[in-house]
Amino acid sequence: MEEKRSASVERTVTEEMTALRMGSGSLEVLATPALAALMEAAACAAVEGMPGDGQTSVGTALNLQHTSATPVGMRVRCTATLVSLEGRKLVFEISASDEKGEIARAVHERFLVYGDRFLEKARRKLVEFPGSEC
Repeated sequence: MEEKRSASVERTVTEEMTALRMGSGSLEVLATPALAALMEAAACAAVEGMPGDGQTSVGTALNLQHTSATPVGMRVRCTATLVSLEGRKLVFEISASDEKGEIARAVHERFLVYGDRFLEKARRKLVEFPGSEC
């Protein structure tokens, strides 16, 4: 594997990112689903330009421990480091902090795929299972 790649994303927590607004809880603090999205964004940034022509990466697993609440208006920073590359499988260690310290850690897996083929397979579900509901 090439040298460890890492990247960070930083956002200010908004009302739209809260557990109350996202439906994942009743409080106006950073929602775990919003945090997960920020963590995935950091992982994507860490491998930007890495996949070959027509390739992208898709998330397949996220083991997230969200240990501290962050209020609206506070900045959150997620840093993802690629720690393993096995064939098409990418494994990241991700940390998240707000202005007062660490708020979460995660291990995240992504796979390299060919975007066109991946979308074609997903869209086939509409044809093979029309009108089906979950």
